[in-house]
Amino acid sequence: MRTTAMAQCSLFPIFTRVNANKAHLSSSFLPFCHSSFSLNHRRPSLSMASATTQSSSMQAFSSGDVSSDANLFQLIQTHQEKAARLSPVEEIRTVLYHSSRGVLSTFSQKHDGYPSGSMVDFACDVDGTPILAVSSLANHSKDLLANSKCSLLVARDHEDRTDLVITLHGDAVSVSEGDRSAVRTAYLAKHPNAFWVDFGDFQFIRIEPKVVRYVSGVATALLGSGEFSKEEYQAAKVDPIAQFSKPVASHMNRDHGEDTRLIVQHSTSTAVDSAYILDIDSLGFNVKAVCQGNTCKLRIPFPRRAEDRKYAEDRKDVKTLIVEMLQAAKSQVN
Repeated sequence: MRTTAMAQCSLFPIFTRVNANKAHLSSSFLPFCHSSFSLNHRRPSLSMASATTQSSSMQAFSSGDVSSDANLFQLIQTHQEKAARLSPVEEIRTVLYHSSRGVLSTFSQKHDGYPSGSMVDFACDVDGTPILAVSSLANHSKDLLANSKCSLLVARDHEDRTDLVITLHGDAVSVSEGDRSAVRTAYLAKHPNAFWVDFGDFQFIRIEPKVVRYVSGVATALLGSGEFSKEEYQAAKVDPIAQFSKPVASHMNRDHGEDTRLIVQHSTSTAVDSAYILDIDSLGFNVKAVCQGNTCKLRIPFPRRAEDRKYAEDRKDVKTLIVEMLQAAKSQVN
């Protein structure tokens, strides 16, 4: 595995205030708060600040001692460096497993071998190998018959170019008739309405990985990138709690927005105007938060790892952790 990280001498220039008149969020501050692949990504355990430290930090903040953008940036940076998160290869494995659409790049037969991109649906099998249902009429199918080398690009956040982008390089291989039933089941589990997979011109293919690359924090002071071999990628496990990410995040965002804000405020020791949960895993969750008019992505760690037991109990443990964090946040406010 090769991993790199680059940083400018001064981190402050990437911190910019969101213009309230703009229809979209400024991206220059977002990646700093949510760079999953910083140099501190392999912290083995999580140490939470004491209630006394949290209280004094909030008092300092509210009294005006931490009022500038620079001080806010420093406060958040310190928190994010200590926030527990999945290792890069675990996060990549998890993101790909729970993704369903990407850009397939092939060597065009029609246009003299120039690269050609197609938006495609896919699912991953138990080894993390992408599965596609392709029509023999499609140009990318013809390209792959002539040259099986291809890549699949997947972005975690399609609206944020600074967030994690994964590129899996590999060879397209037709699924054998003996494996078709299992592959079909895996594909339809991700795309239940894809009735066309049974049409005569469709077949299933796998993209056998050769190398998996990632980049995060593009055009920011926290550019991180690296790559993993097929063996490293397939040896990593999909995070077991990520399967609850959408239902839990949706419930919290819909019914408990103020509770999320209090949790984020308590965790970061900074005044938070609002917070929206993006995704959840065993070690914590990612949010899009507004702090002093600045919008950023933040990593909020759990007090401990959510336990991997049975399906219903896993989800219950996440709820237990969130309730614990909310109680701690409310006790500080009180």
